[in-house]
Amino acid sequence: MAKKRAASSSGIAVGTPVRVKEGVTSPDMPDFPLAGWTGAIAEVAKKKPPRKYMVEWDQKTLDGMPAEYLQFCEQKQLYHLMICLAEDEIEPAEAG
Repeated sequence: MAKKRAASSSGIAVGTPVRVKEGVTSPDMPDFPLAGWTGAIAEVAKKKPPRKYMVEWDQKTLDGMPAEYLQFCEQKQLYHLMICLAEDEIEPAEAG
């Protein structure tokens, strides 16, 4: 069964639009910046801190993804539509 439930009051709820904070890089490509990329929380991976969040990228981010990132994901068989990030790597963003 999927873990698609809302986080507690101290976490970020499923469906919340988020933005990647400045200075955050891809967990799989440490030299590749993700700052400013946007999406929505699809799943809360851990209930207790440190929480991890599955972020499903929005269309704006998908449309602007560099070919380098897409090629890397394809080569490493990584799913480029989502990413797992820590709570301190993301912040709420306005939907849009």
